[in-house]
Amino acid sequence: MSDEPMTSDALTPANHPAVSVVGPGDGETIVLGTTRLRVLEDGGNTKHRLGLAESILAPHTPGPAQHRHARHDEGFYVISGTVRFTVGEKEYDATAGTLVMVPPGAPHTFANTTDQRAVMLSIFTPDLYVQYFRDLQAMIADGQALTPEANIRVMSRYATEPVTEPVTDLAAGGKA
Repeated sequence: MSDEPMTSDALTPANHPAVSVVGPGDGETIVLGTTRLRVLEDGGNTKHRLGLAESILAPHTPGPAQHRHARHDEGFYVISGTVRFTVGEKEYDATAGTLVMVPPGAPHTFANTTDQRAVMLSIFTPDLYVQYFRDLQAMIADGQALTPEANIRVMSRYATEPVTEPVTDLAAGGKA
């Protein structure tokens, strides 16, 4: 970096990236059964480095089969309610204010096992997995059954696979 002061020419709007602002109620909505996602960033504004979605889980919403991602990190920040995360054989009840970060290769799933709705911010880096949710919604819209086999086929497009072998003690820590 230079010690030279920036000139006014270097600060023109053409040299600044666009800022993305997604207000309440804005963003793409994806409904998958009892889960509603609101895509806040699909990677289009971050050169695909980051995707974000608000995920609303109705009471007693089962999660996907335990799975692992090969090419992206996934994070979950619980905004309200309680979300049960299963990582390998360990379970964590994550309440509001809890962040769960899942690196590539770590088996995981989540569910809302309570009588209250749960809201979390889902983070994907890079943004690879946002399209997975769009693909599932398109399947439903086309009248296709969202069977476990169909879900696995869609997962495979995004470097994700279900956990089929027993998983032992891969998680560190205790209850979130």
